[in-house]
Formats: sequence, C-alpha cells, structure tokens
Amino acid sequence: MAANLFKEVAFYQACKATEIACGDTFLSHRDRVTGRVVSVLSDGLGSGVKANILASMTAKMALKFAESELDMIRSAEIMMDALPVCAVRKIGYATFTVVDCRDSRTTRIVEQGNPGFVLIRAGDVVTPRFTEISGRHGDYRKICVTEFEPQPEDRVLFFSDGVTEAGMGSVTYKLGWRRTGVVGFVRQILVDNPTISARSITRKIVTEALRKEPGGRACDDTSCAALYLRKPRRTLVLSGPPFAAGRDREFAQLIETFDGRKVICGGTSAEIISRELARPLHTPLLRGHSALPPLSQMEGVDLVTEGILTLTEVQRYLESGKQPSTSNAATQLVELFRDSDVIELVVGTRINEAHQDPSLPVDLEIRRNLLKRMKRVLEDHYMKEVNVRYI
Repeated sequence: MAANLFKEVAFYQACKATEIACGDTFLSHRDRVTGRVVSVLSDGLGSGVKANILASMTAKMALKFAESELDMIRSAEIMMDALPVCAVRKIGYATFTVVDCRDSRTTRIVEQGNPGFVLIRAGDVVTPRFTEISGRHGDYRKICVTEFEPQPEDRVLFFSDGVTEAGMGSVTYKLGWRRTGVVGFVRQILVDNPTISARSITRKIVTEALRKEPGGRACDDTSCAALYLRKPRRTLVLSGPPFAAGRDREFAQLIETFDGRKVICGGTSAEIISRELARPLHTPLLRGHSALPPLSQMEGVDLVTEGILTLTEVQRYLESGKQPSTSNAATQLVELFRDSDVIELVVGTRINEAHQDPSLPVDLEIRRNLLKRMKRVLEDHYMKEVNVRYI
C-alpha cells in the first residue's frame, strides 16, 4: 500500500533547437490535505508558440477535469472534442498523459497519443491491465485507461515522443530510441543507483535522448516526467536562537532526535547547539572566493551556514528556478532542499542583541519573512511539504 509514502514528482525538458517556446507542457498539483497528486504532460501539434498554446490549454483542461472528480473518460472525450484532428496532417492537435495518484488507493493513468508510460516495480517493468476506448468521432484516436494499486518504490515514467523518437533516421537509431531503448537505459540506471531521485532520472533520460540527436541539438521538444513513491526524505533546518535561553537544550535536542538530514543556519544557533551537545564547531578563517561566509562543520550535522545572508541567497535561487552554477553555502542548501521531500523549518524568536538594538527586532522579522517566503516557493514551485515551527 502507498499510505504514508511521499510522491516525488519531477519534470525535465529541452525545447526544440530552432524554437524559443516549448511545444510540451507539464503541470502538476498536490493536495496538501489528502496527499493526492495529479500530473499532466501534453504535447502540442508541431512546435513553437502554436504548439505551446495547444499543449498548455490541453494540460490545464486535463488537470482541472481530474481534480473535479468528473469521470476521466468523459473528460478525455470533452478534450478530444475541443482539440479535433488537423484537417491537413490528420493528427490530433495535442496529446496528453494524466497520472492521478491517491493515498493507499488506485493510481489511474489516462493516455491519448503520447508514448506509453513505464511502470517500474522492484527493478522490473510491470504492465498493469488497461482499457482502450475509441473516441466518439470514429477517427484513429483512442483513450487508454490504466489502474493499479501503488506500491512502495514504484516509479512511473512518462514522456513526449521527442524522447522515443530521438536519433530517428540515424544509422544507429533508424526508428528512433523508442520506448524499449528508454526502458533499457532506465533499468541500468536503477541497477547502478536504486534510490535515484525522480528529479535526477528525468534529467538523465532527456540528456541521453539529446546525445542521440545530430550535434546534441533537440530535433523536437523533448520532455520527461516521473512519479516516485518512497519513504520521504526529510530535512531539518534550525535558524535563530530560541526565545527563552532556558529552551536552548530543547533546541539542541532537535538535532539529536531528528531522523533525516540536518542544517543549522546562523552562527549563534550553531554555537548554542555546539555548547549544549558538547560538539566542537569548526569554522574556517578564510572566506575563499564566495561572497558568503564559509561553511562551518559539526559532527552529526550535514550543513552549518551563516544565517540571514545565506538564507536570502537561497531564496533568490529558489525564486529564479535556475540551477546554481557555483558552489557555496547557499547553493549547497538549495541542492539539499531540491533533494528533500519534507522540510522542517524551526525558527528561533530570540532577538539577536549582537546585531542591533534589542528594542528593534529587525533581524527577527527579516528571518521570519524570509522563511515564510521560502515555505511558499518550496510548496508552490517545488512541490515540497514544508512545516514551520517557532521556538
């Protein structure tokens, strides 16, 4: 059963080399109350702006229909009515894959036109029972509906035809990479790294597809999405000393008892934990090439950074959505967040008298507002589960 398992959803794509807009669209929504996750990948006809509009419209419709509890087959027929077959090319204006995963219950996948999804369980490709339904217009389009009970460590991979047709026409891949090629590649990845994240595996698949194209340039929009059900990867972040000095011991014990990765943001916080747990805190004297203060080190803690400056830089990276090109305290924390599922932010509320007049709690407000914004962007743009606690 999939109860209490985290559903990691990830997506990676490369736009067709000659276009500025991608003709594939991916949308996903997580219900924070029920844990239900609905993800949609749509591929618009052709490429460029027109394809992007068609794919975006289809993905938005599919996501709304899935969340509305309207029968998905009926929903798919409505979308096919809205997106008829092109009179010239005789193919649909957009294709789509909808993956609807609920806690401890059925995962339903509805497909129309995209390459078939791949379900990997215990290292093997599993083909659940499915139903194929013809459209009402009598054309070639069919709706494929698959239902199965999710299991721990299940992986669902789904992609646009830019992946399966990569390298088409070349000596090695006359018919393209094809679904079988993708499956073989993924199985080898899982042999080498059985717990690889959905984020990493989607990037590897798209990168490998591009390697098969002439000059490594995408001949079509190339997109891959993944759903990975597993035990959640948890991260604890302590930032700022607790309001009452009498709670310093309780604050430090959070590091001792937490099951997951641990981060301390702030020199005062690190000094409190070092003192209470009798663990030496090692801080380099030289800053190096980064504008940020250097990382410190403490036994049993994955990352020890400076406070406000580092958190501000982390927030900037998260909001921009760009992959950091440098390595410093902020970029390492961003990578840790991206590889986490559940993030616990513990915010100390003591005014830091070393920074300013204690009657003007500016530092405290900056920290609170930063972490509120961080919670929002991690939930809305990175689909993380984030809990904030004040102490």
